[in-house]
Amino acid sequence: MTVLPDDGLSLAAEFPDATHEQWQRLVEGVLRKSGKDVSGTAAEEALSTALEDGLITRPLYTSRDAAPAAGHPGFAPFVRGGTPGGSAPAGWDVRQRHASADPVRTNEAVLADLENGVTSLWLGVGANGVPVSALPRALDGVYLDLAAVALDAGAEFAPAARALFALYEAAGVTKDSVRGTLGADVLGHEARSGEALDAADAVELARVCAREYPGLRALAVDALPYHEAGGSAAQELGASLATGVAYLRGLTAAGLSVPEACAQLEFRYAATADQFLTIAKLRAARRLWARVAEVCGSAAAGAQRQHAVTSPVMMTRRDPWVNMLRTTVACLGAGVGGADAVTVLPFDHSLGLPDAFARRIARNTSTILIDESHLARVIDPAGGSWYVERLTDELAQAAWAFFQEIEGAGGQAAALRSGMVGDRLAATWAARSEKLARRREPITGVSEFPHLDEWPVEREAAPAAPAGGLPRVRRDEAYEALRARSDAHLVSAGARPKVFLAALGPAAAHTARAGFAANLFQAGGIETVHEPVTVDAATAADAFLTSGARMAVICSSDALYAEQAAAVAGALKDAGAEHVFLAGRGEYDGVDTCVHAGCDAVAVLSSTLDRMGVA
Repeated sequence: MTVLPDDGLSLAAEFPDATHEQWQRLVEGVLRKSGKDVSGTAAEEALSTALEDGLITRPLYTSRDAAPAAGHPGFAPFVRGGTPGGSAPAGWDVRQRHASADPVRTNEAVLADLENGVTSLWLGVGANGVPVSALPRALDGVYLDLAAVALDAGAEFAPAARALFALYEAAGVTKDSVRGTLGADVLGHEARSGEALDAADAVELARVCAREYPGLRALAVDALPYHEAGGSAAQELGASLATGVAYLRGLTAAGLSVPEACAQLEFRYAATADQFLTIAKLRAARRLWARVAEVCGSAAAGAQRQHAVTSPVMMTRRDPWVNMLRTTVACLGAGVGGADAVTVLPFDHSLGLPDAFARRIARNTSTILIDESHLARVIDPAGGSWYVERLTDELAQAAWAFFQEIEGAGGQAAALRSGMVGDRLAATWAARSEKLARRREPITGVSEFPHLDEWPVEREAAPAAPAGGLPRVRRDEAYEALRARSDAHLVSAGARPKVFLAALGPAAAHTARAGFAANLFQAGGIETVHEPVTVDAATAADAFLTSGARMAVICSSDALYAEQAAAVAGALKDAGAEHVFLAGRGEYDGVDTCVHAGCDAVAVLSSTLDRMGVA
């Protein structure tokens, strides 16, 4: 018998390691119990999840799932971080967004944020926020040598930058202590608005920064327009690469070296509640940009500066409090993924300008993850995970393919103007919308577990977003339209539209499907009445009449459906039910529509409101 060293952890160490094939056989047994007769790799594939971009997430990753070497932080290919120390130990730059057009209100919010944990400002200027002329008032009292400023001025980036330069000079801030970005992004503006801008002013700002302000970046490569148009992670990355390459060409043509040009770019990406995809996306982005820099002959200059923003697409207008949870997970993914700066959008972002409470929660999200969860104590904490490394590599490959497609179309500007980028993003969003409609991608508080008695949250309107370019989409948009119809009916009629849940048999028989039906109809703003708890053919008519509903849903087990569904449906019709649904599958006399997991919930709910006469 082999004597093993006593390391304190030798329990069961004498047993051989389990093999991948042994695990697959155990999976086969579990799947057979659920009615799936599969074997070998098919068993593993049955537990896999299809992502966008043709990516597949498998249930188990091992050392066999090799990925290219990630290197070390601060060295090409920069997968593990753009600097040797990453965000450790102080944490990432906590960057708060401000978009109010009122400079006094903006100033109050800015000072409150900076006094309570925010380390830099993302400031909307011009049409996106405060007027350029009011920039001094908005930043009154801000120590500009300590707080970095990132401008978002759209078409007005040049006058906004000049105004900021004047503020630095007036405040006596030395040029080498200035930090931030001027936010010039002519292609991002065109993607949002359809308006083409002359890049000459952006190039000149980059020359000024390269010559006089070593810590200030002139250009932003904003990938949010592509994310907000419904693009996938790979499409977001590919479009950002194409934009960055276009800017590199313009800057080097104006006389900047490749390292100087790279130092003028800051990349902005969306962080979603899919934490592993967010981690992989930021790591893949650094690898891809390092490859661009390498091809340009300056691999050491390829350390990408990243600003991650919690996804506006995932934010909901109904039950907005749940957005706090979404942004927490997204912030975690951004921090673990190595973002240099992170903006947590307030939970009421989709409703308008945030209030003080929402801003406090947003900034404290980063504070808790840094100071209490200690995420910044380790550089690239996800590094070495076979799953994360493999996902990073596969996402990078998919993004590079989309980047090449854009370059083949003539570059980012040409691909935008031809409609190629818009068409690709629209196709991705159409496929995702189908999943949302069928609730295969659930939205908590909206398509799942909606709260019809929720008191609406109202906010002052934010400045109008640029329009005319790529669309802006939201995950909740189809359900929001249904809920708005219900709200209008509540105002005009004094009550929401209703359906009656005709539950058959004991609770054990009907609870699951009654819960499913309640979730489904409430997602469309349709109130469900489940009183009494159970009915049969003799009692269904009276219960339906008492409910005040115009339609009914029969809920129970398949066995009870075979015995009672037709009779109960007939009784409901005799009592005046205009439409009878059944929660499940099958054909039964008197049943008009079956609703089940995977059905097109949006279509069912929309047609139901139509039948009820809800405008």
